[in-house]
Amino acid sequence: MRCTSTIFLTHSSWPRQLRIGLQGDVTDPRTNSFLYILDILPRLQKLPKYILLENVKGFEVSSARDLLIQTIENCGFQYQEFLLSPTSLGIPNSRLRYFIIAKLQSEPLPFQGPGQILTEFPQLGSEDPQKHEIAAEKKIEEKKIESNICFDNSTHCSGKEAILFKLETAEEIGRKHQQDSDLSVQMLREFLEDDVDMNSHFLPPKSLLRYALLLDIVKPTSRRSMCFTKGYGRYVEGTGSVLQTTEDVQIENVYKSLTSLSQEEKITKLLTLKLRFFTPKEIANLHGFPPEFGFPEKITVKQCYRLLGNSLNVHVVAKLIKILYE
Repeated sequence: MRCTSTIFLTHSSWPRQLRIGLQGDVTDPRTNSFLYILDILPRLQKLPKYILLENVKGFEVSSARDLLIQTIENCGFQYQEFLLSPTSLGIPNSRLRYFIIAKLQSEPLPFQGPGQILTEFPQLGSEDPQKHEIAAEKKIEEKKIESNICFDNSTHCSGKEAILFKLETAEEIGRKHQQDSDLSVQMLREFLEDDVDMNSHFLPPKSLLRYALLLDIVKPTSRRSMCFTKGYGRYVEGTGSVLQTTEDVQIENVYKSLTSLSQEEKITKLLTLKLRFFTPKEIANLHGFPPEFGFPEKITVKQCYRLLGNSLNVHVVAKLIKILYE
């Protein structure tokens, strides 16, 4: 089969049963396009020099992954697998995904770890090693900060006020505080629009009342946000973080007495947070799209959210391509 491609870049939407740990991934019809690529790859007259594939977390334990590895090994590729999130590049957005990069050569990649899945980017020869030492020091400092915070809502946290609220466990709150203490990650304010019309993005009172205990709330000073899905802006639960625009209001004070209030009082309290959705432009910024990126005027806000939902992070992919070409 004739093909002159230099690099294969592939992304596939994976069956839901793979994500939740069920078997049968290679028998699902939605994997046919992926399996077709694996079938034709060994039969190409000229193999691509590079391969980069992205998939959901869970792919690394699938039968399809095993078939992929077997195929590229037989074709003579050296490869490395990763589980990476934009936070590894200092971007305050969590989107953990599986990646594999492969290069057609006989010698192993300089950072290659046989049978290992790397969770950080390897250091390139052109990078400053001091930069990585500083990042490591920051990680140590954040661990110190983490050990001094009490997340227990019991009376055993001597001299410290319990801050457990909403439908979150102490572990979840601890993880969020740790993320916000990671100085190697930028604050969200660096990705926000300055002249956004907030009134069109505020959460309506009905949504506040119904989903108050489920919202993932962040501030401009936060160093984290959830993965944004295509249902963002239309649905509230599990589609992405919402932004608290009144930074002087303590969220704990709003939620502590919430359950004992009437519906009208609850709404009044929640409205003081001035919670809004991130704009499509802000989500695009977090995904690494360039400043000049935009949508045609005929595209609605709802359509923008759908197009941006679960998008690849440009900076993560660019970094992996750079590593391939080193």
